[in-house]
Amino acid sequence: MTFAGIDPKYAQPEQSNIWLQSIPYDGTTTWGKGADGGFDAFMEASNNMELYDIETNSEVYKLGIHLLPPITENSNPDALQNVIYKAVKNQLNTDKLLTYFGGEHSISIGIIRAFKEKFESLSVLHLDAHADLRPEYNGSRFNHSCAMHEASRTTNLVQVGIRSMDASENKYMNHEKCFFMDRINTEKNWITESIDLLGTEVYISLDLDVLDPSIMPSTGTPEPGGFSWELITGYLKSVFYSKNVVGFDIVELAPIPGLNAPNFLAAKLYYKMLSYKFSKND
Repeated sequence: MTFAGIDPKYAQPEQSNIWLQSIPYDGTTTWGKGADGGFDAFMEASNNMELYDIETNSEVYKLGIHLLPPITENSNPDALQNVIYKAVKNQLNTDKLLTYFGGEHSISIGIIRAFKEKFESLSVLHLDAHADLRPEYNGSRFNHSCAMHEASRTTNLVQVGIRSMDASENKYMNHEKCFFMDRINTEKNWITESIDLLGTEVYISLDLDVLDPSIMPSTGTPEPGGFSWELITGYLKSVFYSKNVVGFDIVELAPIPGLNAPNFLAAKLYYKMLSYKFSKND
């Protein structure tokens, strides 16, 4: 099996510039389940995607996209984060662009922890409908509702697209670095302002519920009033072209049986992000 059905010669580990790690974990979600099936749906959809990107005039798959064995630890949230952290720490000894696909958003905690050790001045760009800043939820520090709490303490965290949160999260949020959807909808300079807050080296954590449910209903907690396709891709292009994106994750795809469009969107968005990363200097 290869991403998008590419020729295996473009999927060999050493020759590939891009590594893709799946973490099909859905242990702490509290409403819509199914994110553990997101990667399989993403992969199936990718097989039906054209691999020439018109916008960037590129075929990024030719740089190589290698699938790593999935991380399948699911005994408890603490054990999972330890496995993720150790795996990512080892992966960071390579020169590959490391990319991750969930699973629920809690998988990002161990990933970001390892990236922070590698990149001391790491900025994290968090694209999400939810703030995810609780220090613990349902008795765990590693709940999906806590996905960005540790990052808010240890990295330069910039949050974009937020439109749902608990009042208790206000004390953990840097409001100067949070771009709520009402701000995005009313201010012209939010793209420049948010990117200017990022440092040189950026890790992107993208929860698919940042998108509007009209185009992305397949998430556990769909929130109205989200990004359009044009807005998310335009913003990501600006980020990739302005900063050194050192890795990213896409999380919270919970497939709806018989509805393939959201799965295809996720595959297309992943490929767009790769295309922006490797075409910015062309």
